[in-house]
Amino acid sequence: MYTCSMSKSQIITARIDPEVMELVDRVAKAKGRSRSWLAARAIEKMVRAEVAFMEFVQEGEDDIAAGRFLTQEQMEEWIEDLVHNRQAVRQAAE
Repeated sequence: MYTCSMSKSQIITARIDPEVMELVDRVAKAKGRSRSWLAARAIEKMVRAEVAFMEFVQEGEDDIAAGRFLTQEQMEEWIEDLVHNRQAVRQAAE
């Protein structure tokens, strides 16, 4: 019995500048891949990075809403303490 399974991938259409398309063709040829393969990988990489960034920003916003943050003044004091402690450790090692 022959069963045909449909691909779970989706098709999109995008307009690409001729200069960029030349680069796409160049890279696709060098990798021995199709334009479609290259476009799919590029889109996947970009959207995964964008989602990671959006999640990072959301985490920061959640921390701010929960009161988990330092003011500019507190941050400057914290950095100053780090520098002071590092200098003290260096002097003690000498």
